[in-house]
Amino acid sequence: MSQQLLAATVAAVRAAGARMMTRYSTESRPSGLPELLANLQANDAAVVDVLRPALTEALPSGGWLNDEHGSGPLATGEWWLIDPVGGNVNAVHGMPDWNIGVSLVRDGRPVLAVVHFPVLDEMYTATEGGGAFLDGVRMRVSAKGSLDGVLAGTGQAQPGRDPELAERMGSAFAAMTNAALHVRVSVPVTQQLAHVAAGRMDLHWQFDNVRSHAAGVLLVQEAGGVVTDFEGKPWDLTDGSYLAAAPGVHAAALKVLTA
Repeated sequence: MSQQLLAATVAAVRAAGARMMTRYSTESRPSGLPELLANLQANDAAVVDVLRPALTEALPSGGWLNDEHGSGPLATGEWWLIDPVGGNVNAVHGMPDWNIGVSLVRDGRPVLAVVHFPVLDEMYTATEGGGAFLDGVRMRVSAKGSLDGVLAGTGQAQPGRDPELAERMGSAFAAMTNAALHVRVSVPVTQQLAHVAAGRMDLHWQFDNVRSHAAGVLLVQEAGGVVTDFEGKPWDLTDGSYLAAAPGVHAAALKVLTA
C-alpha cells in the first residue's frame, strides 16, 4: 500500500472530521425521533461531501460504498467502505465518542484503514502487512492471558434487529459478564475495535457484522490481534459475526460466547 495513498486518506478523513466539528455541539439535544433522524442524515451528508471527492481523487479506480449497515460480498476490485460518522447518535446527543471511519477493500479483504476521533484528536491507521498506528506510534494488543482481568465489549451494528438476535446478544452479555472484569455495550463499534488494537480493551464481539467494521478489524489484525468467526475460522468480510481479541484471551472468550 503506497504511503501517498495513506497520506491522502488521512488528510481526507481529517478534513471530514474538521467539517463535522463545525456541526458538533456538546449542547445538542434532539427533541424526538424526527429531529434525531434529520440530524443523523445531515451529519452523514456533510462528511460524505468532503470524503467522496477527496478519496475519488486519491484513487479514481476505487468504487464507493457509504452504506454503514451494508453486509455481504463485494465485487472484485477496490472499494472504499465508509461509515461517515461512526457513533453518529452519540454526536447528535452532544457526546464525544464518535469517529470518521474509512477502509479500502481490495478483492474482499481490507488493505487500508483510517479512523479519526475528532473530539479526542486521535488518528488510527493501518495497512495490510504494515502494522497499526495511533498518531504515528505503533500499537500492540493487550498481553492479558485470562478473562478475569478483561475489558470486553459488544454493540449494536444496525437498527431493527430481530428478537432472536437480541436474545442472543443478551445471553452472550450475561455469559461474558460472569467471566470478564467488565463488559461494555456501546457504539460506535469501530471505537471498541480501535481500543482493542491499542490494548485499552481486550476483546470485542459482534453478532451482526457489517462491512463498515472492516476498518476496525484491520486495526486489530495489524496490531497483533486475532479475529475469527464463531467457529474459530479466520475472519472474512462476508462473515455474519466475529470475535476480535488479544491472542491470550481469544480462545477462552470464544468458549464463553459459544457455550
